[in-house]
Amino acid sequence: MVLPEGFALPPWQLLVPLALAAVGVGAALRSLDPRVTDRTVLAFAPWMVFGSSLHVLHRLEAYPADVAVLFGTPGVYVVTGIVAGAVWIGGIALERTGLGIPSEAPVALLGTVGFVGAAAAAVAVQGGFGDVFWPLLSVGLAALVTAVAWALLERRYAEVAAVTGATGALVVFGHALDGTSTAIGYDVLGASEEVPLSTAILEVGRALPTAEYVGGGWLFVLVKVALALVIVGLFREYIEDAPRQGRTLLALLAAIGLGPGAHNVVLFLVT
Repeated sequence: MVLPEGFALPPWQLLVPLALAAVGVGAALRSLDPRVTDRTVLAFAPWMVFGSSLHVLHRLEAYPADVAVLFGTPGVYVVTGIVAGAVWIGGIALERTGLGIPSEAPVALLGTVGFVGAAAAAVAVQGGFGDVFWPLLSVGLAALVTAVAWALLERRYAEVAAVTGATGALVVFGHALDGTSTAIGYDVLGASEEVPLSTAILEVGRALPTAEYVGGGWLFVLVKVALALVIVGLFREYIEDAPRQGRTLLALLAAIGLGPGAHNVVLFLVT
């Protein structure tokens, strides 16, 4: 009910090296014991959308057949995580040389360059942009929904907002973007939803009397944002007790929303 359509592990000859690389990068980061702050999480946000753009290229069948599975689901998340982790290791080493360059700087820079390059490649593969209005509208609506939701959270649960900070806001924005882009795709663009549980929520929304006037996607947006706010609230004490572990896990939950949301936006931009 929760796995997307097309979920497939790479064959063993690709899976084994991928697993070894992931373990190696994870072990190196564990030994380096880096700090994880709001700034760290925001530096990784471009990698979340970079991975999504790589997956869009997979949907467009832009990769050679032998390696295409690495950029499907879930391979693309592991590949992106390994490369991002390796860049972070380099950033940590650079920072500890005493040159005054924060470890987050190369992470944010290379993640942004990668995203722009992958998105540009998707445009090139398709020979140009599609209809840009609706995908850009989904980004604007997500920003608006996030601003309203976060303002309400700050007013009612100020301590939660203060402790989770920009990481918490990124969680809300990521899931809001997934919600708005999915709703617009479902109601306006005729796109199908790959996750069965999400499809069920969309179908419930379409069955409501309001569907005639505002479509069925609004319920999905509401569920996603409400869930994100609950998650942020539950992480307050965890981040207070174990800041690095709590913020890292919260960042992964942000990626679960921002990744699919960015994937929708880029895919709609070029198709």
